[in-house]
Amino acid sequence: MDIAVDTVTEIVLRLRAIEVKEGATDPDSGSNPIDDGATDVLTAGTDDATESEVRGMIRGLDDDRRAELLALLYVGRGDMDALDWDGAVAFAREREAAGDGAVKELLRTPDAGNLLEEGLDALGIAPGLPEA
Repeated sequence: MDIAVDTVTEIVLRLRAIEVKEGATDPDSGSNPIDDGATDVLTAGTDDATESEVRGMIRGLDDDRRAELLALLYVGRGDMDALDWDGAVAFAREREAAGDGAVKELLRTPDAGNLLEEGLDALGIAPGLPEA
């Protein structure tokens, strides 16, 4: 695997930050964050900076690293076997070529952060994430 473990770790942490957010609970508040107890910080919206960071990080990877990131997702989810890493990467490249981009796939997959971590674990790689 050529993608840096630190890169995967950063993406995992940001995906988890997105996953803990809820939908807008007070979409018309228009108030100052201090006035509403900063509850809007825990809601996801179209201007979510964390999601933009994840999108930017993934788009910033070259084709090979994006394919490896997707392959980690597939291995972690159980779609592919860690023993067939090359096959998982080839499948990820096919998905990318078909237009199913890594950004879309990772952001629409529930629990993607944990699945990436499980993919690393299946390959025998310690992700270096803080203990939950």
